[in-house]
Amino acid sequence: MSSGSAGGTSFEGRGPITYVAGADNTGTVRAVLDRWNRLHPKEKVTFVELPTDPDAQRQQMIQNAATRSDAFTVLSLDVVWNSEFAAHRWVDRLPEDRFPLGDMLKPIVTTGMYRGGLYSVPASSDGGLLYYRTDLLKRAGIARPPVTWAELKADCARVRKLPAARGMACYAGQFHKYEGLTVNFAEAVDSAGGAVTDAQGRPQVNSPEAKAGLDFLVGSLKDGTVPQEAVTYQEEDARRAFQSGKLVFERQWPYMYPLAARKDGSSKVAGRFAVAPLPGLHGPGASSLGGHNLALSASAKNKATALDFIRFYTSQATQRFTLAYAPAAPTYEALYQDPRLVRKYPYLPVLKRSILHAVPRPRVFGYGDVTAAIQREAFAALTGEKSSASALRDLQRDLRRQAAGK
Repeated sequence: MSSGSAGGTSFEGRGPITYVAGADNTGTVRAVLDRWNRLHPKEKVTFVELPTDPDAQRQQMIQNAATRSDAFTVLSLDVVWNSEFAAHRWVDRLPEDRFPLGDMLKPIVTTGMYRGGLYSVPASSDGGLLYYRTDLLKRAGIARPPVTWAELKADCARVRKLPAARGMACYAGQFHKYEGLTVNFAEAVDSAGGAVTDAQGRPQVNSPEAKAGLDFLVGSLKDGTVPQEAVTYQEEDARRAFQSGKLVFERQWPYMYPLAARKDGSSKVAGRFAVAPLPGLHGPGASSLGGHNLALSASAKNKATALDFIRFYTSQATQRFTLAYAPAAPTYEALYQDPRLVRKYPYLPVLKRSILHAVPRPRVFGYGDVTAAIQREAFAALTGEKSSASALRDLQRDLRRQAAGK
């Protein structure tokens, strides 16, 4: 197989490489690497496991790039890091003709592009879903999951009158001061018809629509719709709260579905929940577009092997295989249309709809500074340190300064 080239890069050299990603809590990475290593004993891949926290992952990858180290070969990038890593030339431009991009959902493919070039290949996508207690909604006489925030609150009020719902909270997402808060904030803003930035990355966050979105989160904490402890929730905290029966509704990624469905006693809601699109202000809301793409470190060795490994890891066959380990959203259209997969993973149709209507987080050069500003101001509003209006005004000012390079 020819090593190929793209953007002046020659993909040469074969031998051992590393794969760099966050903590493998589901066993997915090890299962894929075992398959590769059995087939390629002279080109083995070693897993470099980074912390669970996305901000810590990004920082370690940047440190490796700054020292031009060849310790990291293939990087698993959060989709929002693509522009930053490409702009700094920390990763190589990849040959588009080596990957079946036409078979993938278009919004997912665009996450790997930067200025007309491909810099990372989608390995998995992700869309936010509304998990809800089917048994409790049915007992309360509610025929369908809520489509708007007002319906969510009204439905929860009816559910909480049931003896079976005594002590339960209504709703939670991921509201701790980390990347998950950026996601939840952006979804609230987008679901109210606002935007954090426009298509060119210019800040648009100081708007009535954005305020309506942030007001929903702030107001829900004040009126008890969201429990106060949710300001400490990351993904796993929220998952445990829902699985233990503490929440009627939860905003969460699809990875929770099989965990909550386990009938081994680890989940109190097995067989009693389903998923729906996120609600919004006037109708269905919009998820942030999540997921991870594979990129090739510019300072890596054995790039011919790395390119083949990226093709292997991002292939349709591998994604079909990994669905059994972790239900991250597949990138290939065909996997959402396979009747056998839909029967086995009934969240797939809702997940596809979430992805096709998802809104990317800001695709900006300095994403780290942008998300830090969002987290700081959104958290200040959630905890009552600032009003929604003040937080959004300060955020708009900070984002403008960053966009101007000040």
